[in-house]
Amino acid sequence: MAPRRDYFDGCAAAHALDLVGERWALLVVRELMLGPKRFTDLRTGLPHASPNVLSQRLRELEDAGVLRRRRLPPPAASAVYELTEWGLELEPVLKTLGRWAARALPEAEHIGVDSLVLSMRTMFSAEAAEGLDEVVQFVLADQPFVARLDDGAFTIVRGEADQADATVVATAPEAWAAVLYAGHPLDSAVSDGMLTLSGDRAAVDRLLDLFPMPEPLVSRAEPAPAG
Repeated sequence: MAPRRDYFDGCAAAHALDLVGERWALLVVRELMLGPKRFTDLRTGLPHASPNVLSQRLRELEDAGVLRRRRLPPPAASAVYELTEWGLELEPVLKTLGRWAARALPEAEHIGVDSLVLSMRTMFSAEAAEGLDEVVQFVLADQPFVARLDDGAFTIVRGEADQADATVVATAPEAWAAVLYAGHPLDSAVSDGMLTLSGDRAAVDRLLDLFPMPEPLVSRAEPAPAG
């Protein structure tokens, strides 16, 4: 096992990087933020992380108290990884990093399901949602999520709604991301077969207005405004 790299700095931010600053560590946290996962599920969410590196990060995060490993009872009887209460406190950190980096986000052809769902938690505008009360069921790459709006509050979690105002189904999460963030028309996504929409179309239209992207960062190559 490669030796752990430490900053040997008394700053709390430096210690945070000692704990979760290694490559893939925070992305492991991201993948577990919505609930426990098996090792194979983590491999699916992080396809570019080698099994050896992923195993090492899991051991390091477990040793640090950020996550724990437990075995599910029969009939599943498989091992899963889940964040500890302390590990779950990293969600605001992920959100802040996401909002900060979104100002200079490069184009990408792929986005994972959990990454997309957490981006919705990150970019949600409570002010724009005041007075809205509705439930939208999402099925992203066969994974169900329930999104709830309650007068400025927003939650989205794994699961199926007993009753939903609308349902959005996307075989690939990139299809919903394109509509939500890149301005791809909803009607075009539906007619092209990228999305399936049922229920109250107006509820989905209202939802689309609640996740504004921040102003893009002005390129350093561009001249600064005069004055």
